[in-house]
Amino acid sequence: MKTELSRTLGIEHAIFGFTPFPAVAAALTRAGGFGVLGAVRYTAPDDLARDLDWMQAHTDGLPYGLDVVMPAKKVEGVTEAEVEAMIPEEHRAFVRATLAKHGVPELAEGEASGWRITGWMEQVARNQLDVAFDYPIKLLANALGSPPPDVVARAHDHGVLVAALAGSARHARHHAEAGIDVVVAQGYEAGGHTGEIASMVLTPEVVDAVSPLPVLAAGGIGSGEQIAAGLALGAQGVWLGSIWLTTTEAELHSRALTDKLLAAGSGDTVRSRALTGKPARQLRTEWTDAWDDPAGPGTLPMPLQGLLVAEAVSRIQRHEVEPLLGTPVGQIVGRMNSEHSVQQVVDELTRGFEQAVDRINRIAGRSSQ
Repeated sequence: MKTELSRTLGIEHAIFGFTPFPAVAAALTRAGGFGVLGAVRYTAPDDLARDLDWMQAHTDGLPYGLDVVMPAKKVEGVTEAEVEAMIPEEHRAFVRATLAKHGVPELAEGEASGWRITGWMEQVARNQLDVAFDYPIKLLANALGSPPPDVVARAHDHGVLVAALAGSARHARHHAEAGIDVVVAQGYEAGGHTGEIASMVLTPEVVDAVSPLPVLAAGGIGSGEQIAAGLALGAQGVWLGSIWLTTTEAELHSRALTDKLLAAGSGDTVRSRALTGKPARQLRTEWTDAWDDPAGPGTLPMPLQGLLVAEAVSRIQRHEVEPLLGTPVGQIVGRMNSEHSVQQVVDELTRGFEQAVDRINRIAGRSSQ
């Protein structure tokens, strides 16, 4: 499964995997793909350095990348405390009432509230990059569009390719104009922040918009047949995220959440602003229903919503309150019905790809040899 982009990066299969878990990213790289570690949860540079040290020790000298959440425009002189002060009391009361309705216990005294969505802040992301460029990463991806011009230039100075996610051809053209090297065309079906155009329509539109830049197809992809379809639409690889959540290397730390993912169908997700303030596909739960209910106060814009619900989400996860328990995940969750290792997933993807190519060759009257 080689393309021009996979050859440039020196990988066996054009399978790029975004994940917040170092063990998953490293396993994908060892399996011949390209692991991309999500950095948004690393608010302390030392924590990111620790996990990149671990990646270095467990990738056998093979390439991997980093994904950050960095705004294209600077926000100067605004602290997290000042942003939190903008959250209305009505919304805080709604969070308290929703948690009380479901009997969600408090965190233990002294227990940290867990991951907070602060990676959107300029300085947090730049601190992550100060760490990352000390390591031999081969790709820097940004989930919030094109990074600032100086970041693109800095990456290129380090010999690092820059990728950015796009939900429309218009976004993709902006990336090309900003000097981005790889565009990830992320369709409506994807988990996390996503736009409104489905992958089958989006991928060829983006390919045409930014040619000859390489494009990765993303959103709703979890089989070798779908990878073949993405490449047939002009992509030079695929960008997969959700499929890794139920691998044995994933560190969800919640049996209840893993079981919910394994039991979910492709119709059990929803695009909701409940998590971050921007539309993000996730498991539909009583938590997302509460925020999407017109009778409620409605969600706040990013980053206020993420700061508002950070402790609540930590409490729900810590105590595994099943009706409220969810996670960002794409519609491909309907195929995620058993646990496998990353290597087994890659083996299944490549096998399905080969079968799809053989089938098309037979339809076209060609030998697969």
